Amino acid sequence: MVQAAAVDSRVLGGAEMLAVWTLPRLGVSVRNDPLDTRLVYGARELRFSPVTGWVAVGFRGAPPLPAPEALNGSLYVPLAALKALGVRVTKESANTLEFAAPAVVPVQTLGPSPALPAAPSVSTAPSATAAAKPTPVPPRAPVAAPLKGTSPAPATKPAPTPVPAPSAPVATTSPVTVPLAPPAPAPTSDTPGVTAPTRQPQQPLANLNTVRVSRSIHRNVEVQRVVLELSRATAHTIERQKGGLSIKLGGVSASESTSALSSGDTLTVTPGVGGAVVSLTTGGGTSEIFTLDDPPRVVVDTTTVLDAGVPPPINPENLPDGVTYLNRGLLHLLSFDPASYQPRVVSAPAGRSADLASLVKSVRGVGGVNGGYFDTASALPVDLVVSGGLMTASSLERRATVGFTTAGEAMFGYPKPRYVLRGNFSSLLVNVVGARVRRDLLTAFVGDGRTAVGADDLTTLYVPLNGETIQSAVTGRVVPPAGTLSLTFDPARFPQLPRAAGQALKVELVWRSSDAPWEAAQEALSAGPLLVSGGKVALDPARENFNTNASIWRPTKQVALGTFQGRPTIAFFEYGTPEAFAAALAGVGVRDAVRLDSGSSAGAYLSSGYGTLGGYLNGIWSQNVPNAIVFVPKTTLGGK
Repeated sequence: MVQAAAVDSRVLGGAEMLAVWTLPRLGVSVRNDPLDTRLVYGARELRFSPVTGWVAVGFRGAPPLPAPEALNGSLYVPLAALKALGVRVTKESANTLEFAAPAVVPVQTLGPSPALPAAPSVSTAPSATAAAKPTPVPPRAPVAAPLKGTSPAPATKPAPTPVPAPSAPVATTSPVTVPLAPPAPAPTSDTPGVTAPTRQPQQPLANLNTVRVSRSIHRNVEVQRVVLELSRATAHTIERQKGGLSIKLGGVSASESTSALSSGDTLTVTPGVGGAVVSLTTGGGTSEIFTLDDPPRVVVDTTTVLDAGVPPPINPENLPDGVTYLNRGLLHLLSFDPASYQPRVVSAPAGRSADLASLVKSVRGVGGVNGGYFDTASALPVDLVVSGGLMTASSLERRATVGFTTAGEAMFGYPKPRYVLRGNFSSLLVNVVGARVRRDLLTAFVGDGRTAVGADDLTTLYVPLNGETIQSAVTGRVVPPAGTLSLTFDPARFPQLPRAAGQALKVELVWRSSDAPWEAAQEALSAGPLLVSGGKVALDPARENFNTNASIWRPTKQVALGTFQGRPTIAFFEYGTPEAFAAALAGVGVRDAVRLDSGSSAGAYLSSGYGTLGGYLNGIWSQNVPNAIVFVPKTTLGGK
């Protein structure tokens, strides 16, 4: 039993229109081609081409009809055309039409329009512009003209019907159907009275019905989709070559064709004894091949970077699980579920910087943002950095700080952390954190496995954080192992400190602040200013000793780390002052936020871009930085 159908409609150019691919469910056979559109219902037919406009076949009295229009990859025809064919509308409502149940639902497509019979046929009046110009197609769409080697299909041998995907991606250019003619009939003898030998060719398993191509541009990334629609599912093999690829469709019949695509690529279909081969030049792009069902399709998505001087964008439709994206004007937010991601402060080796994506990938993260301020000459941080519970750069003790617990929760405030040594001598504050030592000060350094500390007459102790005894004590230049906390000093200046392995010595990181639960922080970074607190703008440059007349306060690209809807969030502001940034954050409901190093350092990276590319919120490449806040999947950390 065939049930009544309901079909969505759109108003385009002032006329109510229906997508051609939905019409078979109404009992209408179709050819879905903007250059050769055919609609057949019973004995009536309407044909359209940009040259002739609408032409009625098999009946008279069709009214003037507007030309078909392409929208978001679908070709639309006027409702009036269906009414002219005799399709009965049973109910009309906003954006939805209901039709009587058809006697049969067509399962085959119509071939190219054959020559019109001498009679009876009546040309309908084309729309005001139909005869003067072709069907509107978005700019740079490939022309869907018959390809080399194709020929009109006989009217008595229609090809299988293409059934489009449930939805089509929004693209810069609409998908264009490339008409493919059926295989030529077997030759007959030219000798009168002699019958050609009877052949028993191997029957194909399937036919390549249509090839559709669409192209979209996202900032500097071109995404081209080629869809090979088959009459039934069949096996295929892929061969990648330099500058392109070939797909062999085993047991599939097709017609030979070659087409130059709007991307500059070339698409070639070559029939053969064992099946058809579809070849595509990709001009240096990266292609992904996959299949879809109902109807069976082989899809080739090719991603090409058009300008390497611009960072590729993120793909909002392809975000990692647990990541959300929000865009409001100049403001962009990437939020990370704390149940799934652990924020970490990741640093390049001491005295070095790295690009943001490399810092993210070094710990198998999915996204990240550049960190705090640094000295461009030495690439050393100028304010607090805490990673894995160890302070690797000391605090200026006046700038806003963001920290993270082992549960992934964020905190904000103004801590003044110091290493404190405890032992038989009572307690002692560490003055400096870094590889560069001063004889008159006690210096702490977290080893990276390559940076040397100490001097010939200085002592260096290796001590575990919160441990009770010294692990090792050496004199002279030494390279502390990665992750090892070392203390370097002049024994003459600090005679009270122990100087031998096994002696009692405890080192603690004391946060010296009560504005947040800093003792639980395992990661922290100072930058500033504090932009938002408790959902309200909280800028106070004087408190944090910022010179609002200096370049640090100029309008520029801005980045921050905050919380939005309970999630740690990367915020990127395309251009503006700290005041404008803070107002935008508070305006969308960000609860707390600290600005990070902005301007030429500002960058926000996500591993999920278009194709195999990562993506950036920033539209200009940022400079290399010494550290970043990176979001690492907790599964990568072993659930810790």
